[in-house]
Amino acid sequence: MAGKVLVTGGGGYIGSHCVVELIEAGYSPVVIDNFSNSVRGEGDVPESLRRIEKFLKTSIEFHELDLLDREGLEDVFKKHSFIAVMHFAGLKAVGESVQKPLLYYQVNLTASMNLLQVMQANGVHNLVFSSSATVYGDPQRLPIDEQHPVGGCTNPYGKTKFFIEEMISDQCKANKDWNAVLLRYFNPIGAHISGLIGEDPQGIPNNLLPYVAQVAIGRREHLSVYGDDYDTPDGTGVRDYIHVVDLAKGHIAALKKLQDNCGCKAYNLGTGTGYSVLQMVKAMEKASGKKIPCQVAPRRDGDVASCYADPRTAAEELGWKAEFDLERMCEDLWRWQSSNPTGFSS
Repeated sequence: MAGKVLVTGGGGYIGSHCVVELIEAGYSPVVIDNFSNSVRGEGDVPESLRRIEKFLKTSIEFHELDLLDREGLEDVFKKHSFIAVMHFAGLKAVGESVQKPLLYYQVNLTASMNLLQVMQANGVHNLVFSSSATVYGDPQRLPIDEQHPVGGCTNPYGKTKFFIEEMISDQCKANKDWNAVLLRYFNPIGAHISGLIGEDPQGIPNNLLPYVAQVAIGRREHLSVYGDDYDTPDGTGVRDYIHVVDLAKGHIAALKKLQDNCGCKAYNLGTGTGYSVLQMVKAMEKASGKKIPCQVAPRRDGDVASCYADPRTAAEELGWKAEFDLERMCEDLWRWQSSNPTGFSS
């Protein structure tokens, strides 16, 4: 099935790691990105893609494009015959979505609607969608499997992921030639082993590990631990962290699954193991050789005590399993952060 794959948001953290795996698996990625979560490099190409071109000794076709630009999107589809689309583009900060819900609904839902309509008009019926474990809301049971109820989301970001899943599912029901895999990510961390690409949050990091790494490198004074009185072994929140390269390999497995005319399928991508905030801090201290100062702060609205995946369905149906352990995730994250103290911007 090797051929051209459109990657939306391919300049960002997860998208760029998936571009690497696509190229290594023999596909030709065509990337569109609007730089809302990526850094502009020379030639007006995302710096992440520039670096991938160097270490893989290849060239990557890139179009600067916002998915809200319907005509621009149609032009890209007219130029290529895509075998599938990987859809990563979207706004993704939980806290910001609570403050600016209309922005999140406008951008994430309209962009996805445009993409699905342009795919339909151009006869491209295979899609891998970047979803999130936030669609499960506050877990009713652990570990979370794919049969867990969805839709009771605790923030607008999660709701946009849920609504997009519903749009895709309805489109697959209405058109039997459509196939889609919805990948519900847990907490991606780490970086490519080269240390050349990794997570570079614009502004204050929203996620734990990039924040911890910035404290370790000296960009931030201390980590705020939101709540130490949860019903968990050490009182701090427990999450399922997955290496971004394992996650990217899951997308290649999903692409292969589309060949089976699978209809619409959802899979959890996680390790099945939960680690607390304090365990993660300790693991990063070990990887970096630095002391990471922490201060306890009040709990945040919408945070749950524990959340981790049951990844067995992905193992059975996609033949995919996370390979990298916590030590490797932290080592790779530290290699990226210590080689790029200010991220992609020099």
